Amino acid sequence: MAKKTLIIGAGGVAGVAVHKCCQNSEIFPDIMIARSTKEKCDKLREEALARTGSSTKISTAQLDAMDVEATTKLIKEYGADLVLNLALPYQDLAIMDACLAAGVDYVDTANYEPEDTAKFEYKWQWAYRDRYRDVGITALLGSGFDPGVTSVFSAYALKHYFDEIHYIDILDCNGGDHGYPFATNFNPEINIREVSAQGSYWEDGQWVHTQPMEIKREYDFAQVGKKDMYLLHHEEIESLALNIPGIKRIRFFMTFGQSYLTHLKCLENVGMTSIEPIEFEGHQIIPLQFLKAVLPDPSSLGPRTVGKTNIGCIFQGVKDGKPRNLYIYNVCDHQECYKEVGSQAVAYTTGVPAMIGAMMLLTGAWKGPGVFNIEEFDPDPFMDALNKWGLPWVIDENPVLVD
Repeated sequence: MAKKTLIIGAGGVAGVAVHKCCQNSEIFPDIMIARSTKEKCDKLREEALARTGSSTKISTAQLDAMDVEATTKLIKEYGADLVLNLALPYQDLAIMDACLAAGVDYVDTANYEPEDTAKFEYKWQWAYRDRYRDVGITALLGSGFDPGVTSVFSAYALKHYFDEIHYIDILDCNGGDHGYPFATNFNPEINIREVSAQGSYWEDGQWVHTQPMEIKREYDFAQVGKKDMYLLHHEEIESLALNIPGIKRIRFFMTFGQSYLTHLKCLENVGMTSIEPIEFEGHQIIPLQFLKAVLPDPSSLGPRTVGKTNIGCIFQGVKDGKPRNLYIYNVCDHQECYKEVGSQAVAYTTGVPAMIGAMMLLTGAWKGPGVFNIEEFDPDPFMDALNKWGLPWVIDENPVLVD
C-alpha cells in the first residue's frame, strides 16, 4: 500500500523537502502540506509540481500545529503513515503528542525549545521514549544537517574509521552573500535566539559554558576560503556526548561575517532581540517576533544568494591503537540549489536530510519503537542517500585541526 506523509510547515526548509519528495515519488507518492496559512501550502504545491513534473499527489490543509486535537484529527483523516515536522521548534511537543494519539511515526529537524525561554535541550523529547515505545512507533529527532547529517557523519566515522573517537569539531560555514545589510538564512526568530545564547561545549563529561561569541577561530574552508568562526552551543553535542563512546570533547563552530555581528550587537543593545513581552500602543509584543516581521523572509533569499556552504566534522581518535584524524564534509552551492528547487543552500542542506530521514522510516531501513537521535541508527543507507539526493560528501584523511 502506498505510504502517505504529512508535512507540517511551508517555509524554506519545507519547500526543499516537498521538492525532494516530489523527485522521490516512488517513496513519496502521496503527501499533504499543512500550516496555519493554507494559501502558502497551495503556492508550494503548485511550485513543486511545476518544477519537478512529479507524479506525487499533493493535498493541502490549514492547521494550527499547537492544537493537538486538530493535528490528531488531520493525521487520522488524511491517513498519514508519518509526520514530517518542519514547523517551529516550540511546536515539537504538540506534534509529538498528536503522533502518539494517532499512532504514527514522527520526524523533525530541530529539538524542542520553549517559546518563552532560549533553551536548547533534548530532555523534553527524550521524556517521550517510553510512550513511543509502548505505542510501537518511532520518533526520529534532528534529521536536518546540524543536527542531522553531522551526527550521521559521526556514526559513519566511528563505524568505518575509528575504534574510538576522542574529539569532534563540527564546523558550519556559510560563504554565501545575499546582498542585504542584515538578514538571516533561516527563521530569524530561531537564528537570533541561537546565536545570542551562551556558548558551550562538552569536555571530560561536563558542559563548559562561554559567553556568546567569546571563542573565535579562523579556518580555511575548501571551496569557500578563510572565514572567522565562533563557538556556539548546538543540540547535537548533547546527544553525541551520550552516543559516541570514548568521546572527550565536542565543539560546534559557525561562521559569521563582521557586518552580521555588528548589526546583531546593535539590535541586542536596543532590545530588539529580546523574547520578553513589552507593551506597545496598548498591545503586548515580543521584540524578536517584531524584528522577524521586518527582516527579509529567508525563503526569499534564493535568487540573490551567491557562494557556497561547507559543513562537516573533524574527528580525532584511534584506530588499531594508532592516532587518526578525519574530516567529513559537504559543499553546497547556493545558486545551484536555487536552480534546482528555488531555495538557497541553507534551507537545502536541511530540507534534503529531512526528506531522507522520512524515507529511512517509510522504507524500513531504520525502524524500532521509541525516540531516537539520528546517530543511533546505521549510518550507511543515509550516507548513500546523501550522495544520491544532492548532498555529496568528501572525506579528507589529513585535515587541518582546530586549536
